[in-house]
Amino acid sequence: MERRLAAILAADVVGYSRLMEADEAWTLATLKGHRENLIDPKISEHHGRIVKLMGDGMLVEFASVVNAVACALAIQDGMTDRNEGLSEDRRIAFRIGVHWGDVMVEGDDLYGDGVNVAARLEGLAQPEGVCISQQAYDQVETKLDLAVEDCGPQQVKNIARPVRAYLISQGKPGGTKTLCKSNIPPPPSKPSIAVLPFDNMSDSPEQTYFSDGITEDIITELTRFRTLFVIARNSSFAFRDERLNASQFGRRLGVQYLLEGSVRRSGNRLRVIAQLVETASGNHLWAERYDRNVEDLFDIQDELARTIVGTLAGRLETSAMAAAKRQRPDNMLAYDFLLRGIDCQQRLTKMENEKARNLLERAIAIDPEFALPYAWLALTWTADWEIDLDQAYRLASKSVTLDDSESRCHVIFGFVCLLRKEFEKALAHTERAVALNPNESHGIAHLSLVYCFTGQPKRAIDLMAEAMQINPFYPSWYDTFLAYALYKLRRYEEAATKLLRLSTRSIWGNAIAAACAAQAGMLDQAHHHANLVLEECPGFSARKHAMADPFSEPMDAEHLLEGLYKAGLPA
Repeated sequence: MERRLAAILAADVVGYSRLMEADEAWTLATLKGHRENLIDPKISEHHGRIVKLMGDGMLVEFASVVNAVACALAIQDGMTDRNEGLSEDRRIAFRIGVHWGDVMVEGDDLYGDGVNVAARLEGLAQPEGVCISQQAYDQVETKLDLAVEDCGPQQVKNIARPVRAYLISQGKPGGTKTLCKSNIPPPPSKPSIAVLPFDNMSDSPEQTYFSDGITEDIITELTRFRTLFVIARNSSFAFRDERLNASQFGRRLGVQYLLEGSVRRSGNRLRVIAQLVETASGNHLWAERYDRNVEDLFDIQDELARTIVGTLAGRLETSAMAAAKRQRPDNMLAYDFLLRGIDCQQRLTKMENEKARNLLERAIAIDPEFALPYAWLALTWTADWEIDLDQAYRLASKSVTLDDSESRCHVIFGFVCLLRKEFEKALAHTERAVALNPNESHGIAHLSLVYCFTGQPKRAIDLMAEAMQINPFYPSWYDTFLAYALYKLRRYEEAATKLLRLSTRSIWGNAIAAACAAQAGMLDQAHHHANLVLEECPGFSARKHAMADPFSEPMDAEHLLEGLYKAGLPA
């Protein structure tokens, strides 16, 4: 094949699938208009040749890197003008990568590393931005008046060697400036987050102490979650006066997520706004506003920090699970298999339980000293369809031995002890979990369950309310735990109302829902949930189930059995 040096421009539409799903005809027509009126003329003006067109992008060849970069900037400037005044859902943005390298020519098409590197650089670019390689930068450094951000060597897919990348800062002419050094830390294997100093939006600059205090408290409390990598306070506060976007912060700090926010005090009212941003995409994953009366500022500061942290941890875990599911198994680490396993286990079906077991065993095979997979694997042996509490106990106990400071290990070990009716040990380990991380809502929820089964349902309800307040996006099994306490207090209708609105439940959840509905006189709903129990477990025995539930008092088991019988479940 013929070979030659060429400047390759790779462009791609940001969020193309979303745009097509929302309005296919409009998206195609708009892209055609952008091409005819802006992109194609700019390519021609800068002496480029379109090599190929894809639905969401294009590949263009130039003989000159200067022309390629100038063309890329002209297209992005033109798109800024064309998007002006449009709503967010009607804006079309491109990412563009430019590389200078060797290509292979076959007819009108191009192949080789030069093309592949350009495509990977496009993926590193920001929406509406341009990313160029070291080779391209060397060609344009003294010929174009640019401000750039040196992102250092980047490991990219299907390219063996690291690719040094530079982001061109739009609208900032006046020479080259290096914002990032080449020794950018490698991304940690677990979810990583930086908490930026919350902005003081109050009239009084003196209130900065309060916004800084909230920021510091959030950082401190997040570090209790050992499944998170949290940037230290000094590093986060060093960026107080920086005006960078999420992607730039992410590269500078080496994190996947940012928490940012503001504090405003007006009279006796205080408003705190917090939002979680994914650095790679700039997407807002979660945002919340907290309004409080100013009575005791420091108590409010503690309350807000705890609420933000508890909610945030759940959002980060959900996002990390979604990211793990997008990865190919041959590229996954033990932590990725753990996240996938947790996701399957929490779906609470027999099939997903078996998938979870396989994934968690693979995590252990990769890293036998990693404590959490043992703990979560223990839960796959406690399901109604396959109870082996001795095996669960061995696994959960090993997790605590491997890492006595991991609160989730103590939560799960306490739960297994509870199922074995070892009540003192269950209480000790669950309280230990809450002491290790008072903001971890799952620990508080499990402590609620321990109190429920040991004859303190009112205290259990108070604790569950606290867990739900800390984590407003709590999983469905919180309501199942709460229903047991409400059932014990004979608040049947209240418990049934909470459970009947849920779409996913375990056998435990459907059984208690059936019992609550039956005791409340809601027989149609009771029979429906009884049937769901039998579909999942055809050999279900009401007596065996009630006696297996870890009540400390036999009369509580008989009370549950009464409701199961009323629902029509077999003895």
